[in-house]
Amino acid sequence: MRDFTRSNAIQAALHDVVPGGAHTYARGSDQYPEQMAPILVRGAGARVWDCDGNEYVEYGMGLRSVTLGHGYAPVVEAVARAVADGVSFSRPTELELLAAQDFLELVPGADMVKFAKNGSDATTAAVRLARAATGRHTVAVCDQPFFSVDDWFIGSTPMNAGIPRTRTVRFRFNDLVSLADALEGHRVACVVMEQATALAEPAPGFLEGVRALCDRHGALLIFDEMITGFRWAAGGAQAVYGVRPDLSCWGKAMGNGFPLAALAGKREFMELGGLRTDADRVFLLSTTHGPETGALAAFRAVVHAYRTEDPVGRMEAAGRELSAGVNAVAAGLGIGEHLSVTGRPSCAVFRTADANGVPAQSYRTLFLQELLERGVLGQSFVTSAAHTAADIELTVEAARDAAAVYRTALEQGSVHGLLRGRPVAPALRARAEPRRLADRVAD
Repeated sequence: MRDFTRSNAIQAALHDVVPGGAHTYARGSDQYPEQMAPILVRGAGARVWDCDGNEYVEYGMGLRSVTLGHGYAPVVEAVARAVADGVSFSRPTELELLAAQDFLELVPGADMVKFAKNGSDATTAAVRLARAATGRHTVAVCDQPFFSVDDWFIGSTPMNAGIPRTRTVRFRFNDLVSLADALEGHRVACVVMEQATALAEPAPGFLEGVRALCDRHGALLIFDEMITGFRWAAGGAQAVYGVRPDLSCWGKAMGNGFPLAALAGKREFMELGGLRTDADRVFLLSTTHGPETGALAAFRAVVHAYRTEDPVGRMEAAGRELSAGVNAVAAGLGIGEHLSVTGRPSCAVFRTADANGVPAQSYRTLFLQELLERGVLGQSFVTSAAHTAADIELTVEAARDAAAVYRTALEQGSVHGLLRGRPVAPALRARAEPRRLADRVAD
């Protein structure tokens, strides 16, 4: 068994000084098997090492923010050159112009862009623009997992303590009737959605229908490109599916892990946050660190890599090989209906079901536990361009052993005696249970 002694000690200390023990809920220890949440110290390519000296092939890659690999040299070198001349100034730098021009060349449907540091700021700025442009307040969001930490979205989730009642309504993906009902029943300022997810492609005509409904009802269309940008294509999902939004929001892989987000859109709306308007000004995005030189230099290096290489092709090739390998393992053991890898090759996930075929957190945790023991870290099988044939081979072999344990659990009808500790729990939930920690012992 792998040793997690130091990781567990550091995680316990983190819970004393950081609410939740992590700065992102998806990175929390409750998302991993108990006493098996590695504290990482470094990464290279698709490999990472924890403070106990354990090595892993990593998937998820920084919550999908790293597409070129950890420590990708051209990005690191570009950042080092930029920050050596200063990081933050009292006036814009030429780098801001160059980065904006690079972005707009990638996303021809956008006329203007403004950089920030996290995706929530970008999506909330888009909502603010839409409300100012339409004079309405209600937001229609697709039934997809996450758009923002801000009240307008989190207030519509189970984790809504401390948030006043929000004007947010929901509609179903690939269901134009549900969107029409939302638009007809409310004065909607904007529609916020991802064009696709790992498990759901837009049906033929769906995105075109969304665009038409927004136009008919006077609502702005906002595409969330946090995941799809630089993973579906350098120009995002809008470059793949060909439907132009009014505004789009970007982040994650823009800087290959360096913190950068962006709001982009049509000039007529973006100018409401500028100095070329007679309308009441919108406080759009005003961030001290949004234009810092390191992240903008990282972004420009990422753009160069996408122009000269084929990161998306490599991600998809690795994902196809991995999915085929793990699915073959599960099929060979006769458990393919219970354990499988599915989804877009560059954004694959694993499905874990119990003996009755029902998705189960306990079985998911057992699979995570057995993968961790064998050197594979990830809440998914989301790949990067840095995943090599050797990485995939190691993962498939780890999955082979993990699947054998999984089959034992299916045969006995439970994970009892196999899973060490409590199952993982949804990141966005109303209460700390079922993974509540004991109260802190006073010093």
